[in-house]
Amino acid sequence: MRGNLEARLDAILRASPSLMTVLETARDLNLPDWVIFSGAIYQRVLNHLTGRDADYGIKDYDLGYYDASDISYEAEDAVIRRVAAAFSSPLREMVEVRNQARVHLWFEAKFGEAYAPLVDTTEALGRFVCPLFSVGVRLEVGGQLTILAPFGLEDLFAMRLRPNPNRVTAGFARTAASVTARWPEVTVAE
Repeated sequence: MRGNLEARLDAILRASPSLMTVLETARDLNLPDWVIFSGAIYQRVLNHLTGRDADYGIKDYDLGYYDASDISYEAEDAVIRRVAAAFSSPLREMVEVRNQARVHLWFEAKFGEAYAPLVDTTEALGRFVCPLFSVGVRLEVGGQLTILAPFGLEDLFAMRLRPNPNRVTAGFARTAASVTARWPEVTVAE
C-alpha cells in the first residue's frame, strides 16, 4: 500500500497534462533505468501547496537514464536526438536528457566539485543538493507511477529546504536563494 505522501504526490503529478505527456513519451522510448526528476517534480508540488499554476517556474524536464555500456558523448548525443525527435514543440526544447553513467566525466569541470561514478539513476537522486529536490518519477507500462525518493517526501511536503546530509556542497546557499525567491513560503534549515 502506498503511503499518504506518495498518494498525494501521485495525484499532483497526474493533474499536470504537460508532465504526463513527458512521462508517457519517456516511457514509450524505453530508455534504460530512466526517471524524470528535479524541478519538473518538486516544483509542481510547491506550486500545488502554494496555490500557484502547476507549470509556474518549470523551465525544463530533466530526463535521466543510466546506460554504462557506452559512456561516450556520441552515444549520449544519439539518445538526446532520439528523445528530441519524440516530442513536439515546446516540449522538444524543454526535455533535457543526461546519461547518469557519464555525469562524473563532466561534473567537476562544470561545478568545481568531485563526483564519483554512479551505479544507477536512483543513486543520482541521493546526491542532489537537498532532499526536497531528491525525488524522481517513472511511469510504468501499466500506468502506475514509480516514485523514487531516497530521503522520503517529508521535506517536499513540509516545504523545507535543507542541505543533503550525505553531500557537502558549496551550491546550497545559491540554490536556497533561488528557490525562496520563487517560493517565499519555503523554509530553509541550514
